[in-house]
Amino acid sequence: MSIWKRIAEALKALRKGESLSAVFDHLRQRPERSVAFTIAVIALGAKLAKADGLVKRGEVAAFRRVFTIPPDEEANAARVFNLARQDVAGYDLYARKIAAMFPPRDPVLMDLMEGLFEVAMADGVFHPAEESFLHHVAQIFGLTERCFRCLRARFVGDVAPDPYDVLEVSPDMALDQIRRVYRQAVRDTHPDRMAARGVPPEAIRLAEHRLRDVNRAWEEIQTSRAA
Repeated sequence: MSIWKRIAEALKALRKGESLSAVFDHLRQRPERSVAFTIAVIALGAKLAKADGLVKRGEVAAFRRVFTIPPDEEANAARVFNLARQDVAGYDLYARKIAAMFPPRDPVLMDLMEGLFEVAMADGVFHPAEESFLHHVAQIFGLTERCFRCLRARFVGDVAPDPYDVLEVSPDMALDQIRRVYRQAVRDTHPDRMAARGVPPEAIRLAEHRLRDVNRAWEEIQTSRAA
């Protein structure tokens, strides 16, 4: 049974009066961890799309790019999205539910932040309410202020991302030390490594952009040091 079929089964509980949050908590106690994860991420993405007051078509399309939703399963995903986007209230609850699934500073939490930034920037405008939303989620995920600034720079584009911020290293570190940090970041972001840690398959796809930016940051640092 596909993850979306399992989500459809889980949503049947809503007909009995359960809340979306209650369905999540029920699923988290069972083997379908990836279902609970997906429901929570859809809910968080929907609430972000509502943060600036109006859910736009481009934001929904951006969410579909982050999560590959088969055409015949869109109705199940849309039901979760529509339930969650009724208002912004409760987004921190879903952020905490997601954070509780992973060890502190797990790379997948940063990957999810990247996906949320992509949704926020779908209309080309970074609304103050979206920035406040994302900043709070980043804090819940345990990401550093430096990490948040790096993500903002990469996605909003009003300032160039600092390669040292991308790798979360200091400019005065030796190149060999930075290389070790870079290699660890690559290992942590590799799909096989993520799967071995039990990261839901639906989250592994989100690591692609992170790996690209990590590689680019290392190349920039190498080039600047060689000059």
